[in-house]
This record gives sequence, C-alpha cells and structure tokens, in this order.
Amino acid sequence: MDYSFPPATNPTAAGHSTNPSSSFFAKSMPPSHGARALIANASSKNNPSSILWMYVVFTYLFSALAMYILVTTTQKIINIRQEYLGSQTTVTDRTIRLSGIPPDLRDEAKITETIEKLEIGKVESVILCRDWKELDDLIDQRLVFLRKLEEAWTVHLGSSRAGSTQASRERGQSRNPDEEDVPLLEDDEGDQEQSHVASYGQDRPKTRIWYGFLGLQSRRVDAIDYFEERLRRLDEKIKAAREKTFKPMPLAFVTLDSVAACQMAVQATVDPIPLQLLANPAPAPSDVIWQNTYVTRSSRITRAWSVTLIILILTVFWTALLVPIAGLVSIKSICSVWPELAFTLDSNPISQSLVATGLPTALISLLTVLVPYLYYWLSTQQGMLSQGEVEMSLISKNFFFTFFNLFVLFTIFGTASISYSKVNDTLAGASKDASEIARKLATSLQDLDYFYINLIILQALGLFPFRLLEFGSVALYPISLMGAKTPRDYAELVQPPVFSYGFYLPQTLLIFVICTVYSVLQSSWLILFFGLVYFLIGSFIYKYQLLYAMDHRQQSTGQAWLIICNCVVVGLLFFEIAMAGLLALRTAFYRSVLIIPLLAGTVWFNVFFRRTYVPLMKFIALRSLHSKPPFGDISPGESRYELETNHGRAVDEDDETGLRYINPSLIIPLEEIWLAKSGANGTTHRDHVVEEQDV
Repeated sequence: MDYSFPPATNPTAAGHSTNPSSSFFAKSMPPSHGARALIANASSKNNPSSILWMYVVFTYLFSALAMYILVTTTQKIINIRQEYLGSQTTVTDRTIRLSGIPPDLRDEAKITETIEKLEIGKVESVILCRDWKELDDLIDQRLVFLRKLEEAWTVHLGSSRAGSTQASRERGQSRNPDEEDVPLLEDDEGDQEQSHVASYGQDRPKTRIWYGFLGLQSRRVDAIDYFEERLRRLDEKIKAAREKTFKPMPLAFVTLDSVAACQMAVQATVDPIPLQLLANPAPAPSDVIWQNTYVTRSSRITRAWSVTLIILILTVFWTALLVPIAGLVSIKSICSVWPELAFTLDSNPISQSLVATGLPTALISLLTVLVPYLYYWLSTQQGMLSQGEVEMSLISKNFFFTFFNLFVLFTIFGTASISYSKVNDTLAGASKDASEIARKLATSLQDLDYFYINLIILQALGLFPFRLLEFGSVALYPISLMGAKTPRDYAELVQPPVFSYGFYLPQTLLIFVICTVYSVLQSSWLILFFGLVYFLIGSFIYKYQLLYAMDHRQQSTGQAWLIICNCVVVGLLFFEIAMAGLLALRTAFYRSVLIIPLLAGTVWFNVFFRRTYVPLMKFIALRSLHSKPPFGDISPGESRYELETNHGRAVDEDDETGLRYINPSLIIPLEEIWLAKSGANGTTHRDHVVEEQDV
C-alpha cells in the first residue's frame, strides 16, 4: 500500500483537489465526496455564475431572517416581561442593590437620609451588609458537627435504612411547627444519665481526637458525648456572635415604597463621583449569596481577572488537546505520525470508520459534558452576589468553550489535518498570502461536514435519552445510598436534580450555529435534517425536565435571552465570514466582496439591538407600571404549582428569611438533631430529639 500523499494543487471550482491515482486518498475520503464533486463540476460547467450567486443571495436571506426572528421574539419577550413585572409589587421589585457606599455613609440611618433626599420615594428598610464571615463560619462548623452527631446516634441506635428512608419522606410531607421549640440538648441530667444506660443494639461509637504539641497526640473518646459538647459550645458562640456589631461593608439592600421609585433609582446616576453609590436591581432574597456580600471590591476584581487568566490558560490547554483529536479525522494525518496504525486502519474499513468518525465525535461530546462542571466551579469563585449571575456567567463561559474551542479551533486543526499535504507545500507562502489560509479554512467546512453530522446525531439520539433518564443522578444514586446513614442523608437522596441553563444551553447554541454555517453549503440537507431532529427531541426533553423532573430555583427575568441573542449574532458573523471565504476559494472574488456589507450590517444590527432592546430587558418602563396583574387575580394557594412546590407564590420568597433581605445566619433557628424513631407497631417516623428505641 502506497502512503505517499498527492502533490498540492490549486483548488478547483468545486473546492476539492484530489489525485485519482492515489488509492489511499480515495479510500480515506467519505464515499459521497466523489459524487458531490461530480455534481458540483457538472453544475459549475452548466451555469457556474448562477450557482455562486445563490451563495450570496441565501447568505443575505438567512442572515436577514435570523435578525428578523431575533427582533420579533425579543419584542414578544419584552411585552410579556414588562406587562408581568410591571404589575408586581414584591420586595424584590422595590429593592435596589446599592454598592460603592463611602465610609461616611455606611450606616442605615445615613443611607435612608441620602436616598430620601433624592425625592424619588420613601425608604421602607435598609439592610447594610457587614462582615459576617465569623458567624457564617460558625454556622458551617455547626452543620458539620451536627451531621457527625446524627451519624453517631444512628450507628448507636442501629436504625434500619428502610425506616430512615420513610422518615425522610415524611419530613418533606409534613412538619410540626411545635417541634421547632424543642431544644437540641436536654437540660435534665437525669434524662442524660438514662440515655447512657439504655440498652441499644450497638455499642456507643468512638471517635479519635488529636491534641498536644502540633496535634501529635491522640485518644479515642465517646463520639456522642464529644459531638454534643462541641455543638453546645458552638451554640454559645453563635448566640454571642449574633449580638456583635460587625464591620460594615460598602453594599446595602434598600427597599423603597414603590416600584416606580426603585426603577427611577436604578435607571439614573445617583452620585457624581465615579464608582460611588451605584444602584442596580436587587436579586431575590433567596437568590443572594450572602458569603459574597462582604467580599471587597478589590478582592472581587482580583478574582474575576484570575478566573479570566485561568480560562485563557485552559484555552491553550484545550487547543493542545484538540490537536490529536482533530488528527484522528484524517487517516493521512495518522499516517504522518503512525504509519503502521494507518496501514491497519486502511485495511479494515470498519475500524477506519470508528477511528475517523466515531472516536473524535465521542471525545468531543465527552468534553461538552465534563468541562462545564469545571467552568461552574470557576464561576462560583468570582464572588458574584447571586445564583442568577453565576448561571449567566456559566452560560457565557461554556459557550465560549464550545464555540471557540470545539468549533472554530477544531475546524482550523481539521483543515490542517485533512489537507496536510497541501498545507505542507504552501506553508512557506502562507505568511505572504493571507487568502491562502482563508481558502484552507473554507475547504475544511466542506471536508468536516460528516464529522458534524455524526456529532449532531450523537447529541440528539445518543445523549438526549440519557438526559431524559437523568443518567448521572441515577448512576450516582447507588454510590450515595451506600454512604447514607442518617435520615438527613436519605432526605437529600430523594431531592430532585437542579436544572441549570449553563450546562445545556451552550451545546444547543453550538448545534444552531453549525446548522446556520452549513445551511448554504452543497449537500447540507443532512446537517439541517438532523439539526431539526435534535431541536424536536430537545424541546420535548427540556420541557419535560423543567415542568416535571427537575427544579430550577433561581430566575433572571429574561437575562438569558440576551446571551442567546449575542451568541446567535456571533454565529451569524462566523457564517458570513465562512461564505466569503468559500466564494474566494472558488475564485469568485467579486461575490466574496459583496459579503462585506452584510458583515458591516450585522455589526450595526448588534449595536442597534443593544441600544434599543437591551435596556427594556433589564429594566421596567415607568409606563408599564400598573397594579392589575395581566393574567387575572390568583389567590395565594389556588394554583397547582403553589400547592405542590416551595417556590410557587413569588420569586423572592425564601423558606428561611421570608420576604426580607437579611443573612439567614442571623435569624434562622439552630437546627436540631434529626433521627428516626421506631414505633411499637413497626412504623417509623422522624423525631428531632434523641429518644429511647422501643424494644
């Protein structure tokens, strides 16, 4: 078998330059490439001008259609958003997030006086954020020791898993408010002594504590007594910390008496000094990340730039990782590195198909599933003030990864792999002729179409069923079940998974961009067909997950749509650049130049869209404010969603703090120990206090 590559030639009218005498090249190409080239050559010979003019016409048509759909859909979302939010008078709609507070105004009374002097409305309440790190750390430590105490009691009592599971279910169904007043540790010493001598099925567990110089000495003590003592001391520290006055921070949540006053504050410049008294819409109380409210501005900026630097380093890493993956697409590139493997694959068509098409597709799909978890962790480290902001940041980061790394860079490396022999001959003159690189990139879009078809098929028919089944949660359930001991552990097992747009939306946008880029290319109907299948299946699965299977706890009042619009515009720009390069590849330079006005028009559309529609997606117009709900009055508790969920009545409702902006660590009752109690009839129910087991 001869593995010599054909010499480089100039591109033909069909965009391919192959050497028929090379049997290897013929075998390494997909079967339909030869038929495609014949059809393209025949069409070009009959009427080449009309064929190339259709590229220009449909590029303009599809771009204009996409812009029209973006504008009309955005207008519908704005109408619904303005009409619905304009009728709301919740605490969230009347609260502003005031940042950049100078040191001389870091007092609730002074902030109230400053806002009321603006004469936009009265101030109902001011929550000045303080350095609550000490208190939050104590609450976290208490939860750790509470779990250890529950585990120790569970081991001692020898409760069955079935009873604990039933108890966890009953905990979610009913909750007796009178039990909240039961103290964690009984003051009656007689009861404690009786608990020590009660006959249980298991011995009292032991735990090892370390002490002495550098903690080198250790001894085993009674686990229950040790954790109870640690809880008692932590309770005293928490009560004392709640009475302290912590250092004020330059951030406050100011609740005004009307939505109009709130909107006037967030849409105006409050202070003439830059970066001082910045008013922004406040997130819902349940959406606030209170641990980040006492992070300084300099620390938050440092975190943001550090995360950006890490993402740039990861981009270089993904680039190095994609080079061998892109090389798998072509047997010729494998031959240049590993000729023996290329000879084996060439002699076995099935293995060649699996390596050249199946393996790269599977690896790319695996990256789209795993990498978002890394970017989610990076988003949580930036110090953002709400879960909604974290989710919006996650969408942007994951789309950058999927679009730039998995599409743009993979296309570039796919070009270098597939046309390696031609690039090798023209590499010396590529620096002098930049159009040569553009023509190579345009060629790769045609050569990689089967790879993207396989990618869409795998995403639609391979991964969507696993998402419908929640394969990740189901697979981890047995592992979590083996480690579960306490009723609290079993209650967490039955919690529904959380739906996050940042994990699913970027992949969907990537498929949309791929379909858009390939919409005008020859023989692109396969990509469009499987793209349609992908969106039909995805619409059913995501709708089912959001309505019935998963929980989406935070909302951004439509901010995700702005990110979608930005991603679509980026896809349109890449689509137009690809069409200009394709026309230049076929020596239709005049038609290629005609795409330049469309590029300028797309950029102008993006600027126009930001100035015209983005403000209405962020704020509420004053004329939209009214008191009557657009969908009629609904009494609390009437809808099925309100009856069956904890987040149905209002987006700013919180289980712990209610409708107030306040750190939960300041007011929540100290959580009690949670154990399962066995009854005389064999039934089980939960109990918050330690009681003897019926025998």
